[in-house]
Amino acid sequence: MKVLLDQDKCVASGQCVVAAPDVFDQRDEDGIAVLLDATPPASGAEDVRHAAAVCPALAIILEE
Repeated sequence: MKVLLDQDKCVASGQCVVAAPDVFDQRDEDGIAVLLDATPPASGAEDVRHAAAVCPALAIILEE
């Protein structure tokens, strides 16, 4: 799985960080999501899929 994050679409809701904290973080200054791991291990795939599903801005794209 490859994870892409469109920071221009991000609305800083933080749902991705709650769902997959090993893959996403937020910038301190504005809360915009930051991608920590573009190729997470298979063991975290379910969390990453959940993060993409709950993103209100649809800023997370998964290539499987």
